[in-house]
Amino acid sequence: MKKLGIVITDGVGYRNFIMSDFIMEAANQFDTITIYSGLPISVFPSFCQNKISVKELDVFVEGKLTWFFRKWKEVAHLKQHYSFYGMKDNLLTGYPRNNSSRALLVKLIYFFTRFIHSDASILFAEKLQYLSFSKNKITYAYFRLLKEDKPTHVFFTHQRPPFLAPFLYAANKLKIPSSTFIFSWDNLASKGRMLGAFDYFLVWSHLMKAELLYFYSNVSTEKVKVVGTPQFEPYVMSKYKISAETFFTKFQLAANLKTICYSCADVSIGQNDPLVIKVIAHAIRNNAITAHVQLLVRTSPAENDTRFKAVKEEFPEIVWNVPKWILIRENHAESWSQRIPSEEDISDLRAILEYSDLNINMCSTMSLDFMLFDTPVINTVFGNIENGLYNDQRFLDYDHFKKVVDSQSVTIAKNEEELIEQINQNLNNPKEKSTQRRAMIDLQISEPLIDTSKRIAQTLSHLND
Repeated sequence: MKKLGIVITDGVGYRNFIMSDFIMEAANQFDTITIYSGLPISVFPSFCQNKISVKELDVFVEGKLTWFFRKWKEVAHLKQHYSFYGMKDNLLTGYPRNNSSRALLVKLIYFFTRFIHSDASILFAEKLQYLSFSKNKITYAYFRLLKEDKPTHVFFTHQRPPFLAPFLYAANKLKIPSSTFIFSWDNLASKGRMLGAFDYFLVWSHLMKAELLYFYSNVSTEKVKVVGTPQFEPYVMSKYKISAETFFTKFQLAANLKTICYSCADVSIGQNDPLVIKVIAHAIRNNAITAHVQLLVRTSPAENDTRFKAVKEEFPEIVWNVPKWILIRENHAESWSQRIPSEEDISDLRAILEYSDLNINMCSTMSLDFMLFDTPVINTVFGNIENGLYNDQRFLDYDHFKKVVDSQSVTIAKNEEELIEQINQNLNNPKEKSTQRRAMIDLQISEPLIDTSKRIAQTLSHLND
């Protein structure tokens, strides 16, 4: 029998693999499916097939030793690839600014990994990390779960959450083949080490495959499968499509005006969002934008909209879309992971992508979302080390985003004047960069959106053959 275990850790994994057609397609390929969830069972739909079950994972909390060895492993990985700007920047921003006991330990790790950061040393740190939680009661619970269910393959929908390391450890010790899906387009070229050793890797594109083989030289090419990504699959699913008339009515937008959508980052990197929104709103009021336009702002699903209170009061004409992502569990180590989307929100987002005339964001993956609908995109980076604003211009040098800049599929606005000029240019010539946008999509997503879930399910089904 083919028995698939699927590890869902967060709201994005839930969106990608539960709210797409993936479970249905996996049910066609496997005799049984067990979803091992880092989210409460109550959030899952009632599956019509008896072969599908959901089991909630006990939450593993790192002890001090486990944290130390995991941090050592991740920092060493960043040090090994220091020549990549994203790795370097994450090292710089992660360096402690105080001398607490934990900060001193991090500084110690930074010091010795300057000299020792080989693959062998990283694997040694990982071995110590795994040894440190091998006797933990949660680890024992994971062993019991896997022994009871006997999956023939375990699929992790995210490659990085450290609290899943004991589950991967248990699967590896029980010799259950495992695979992981690379979560996002920036993960390989700017983030720390994966949570452990997987047998197979599913990636968005041939570009991502090349990145994985470079950053993880012990992985062989046949272990990496290019499948596309379910992140964008809802955009070709009829259940999430709404008409233009419904969209404009729901958001109280004027159908005769062009719509600019500003999509926010979360507060950790989107600190200049309120400033940019005000610049756009002022430009509309002052007729600096030559077309007749309206502004729609979509906030980040990772937070609420409280930080925009002053902007809302100053510009009541702005239309706001606060994503309908529900916080389902508080007091979690990564609270952002415990937000899940509603079907209504996916429909709202799809409509925003389809019916907006221009998108503006700060170097976000949302650039790709809008490109899929051939919508012009402007990336705003107003801050640098000289002007006192949050330095978002540094993201232009991140390897994954440098490819976007070099492709000329977007325009880059570093100040108010450039932004207004580019808004007018893009609204007057919306198809000017269509070819570049299509090329960027082909680079980042190597397979069609249609049948993504089916492709992933079939790939998983044949990994153990």
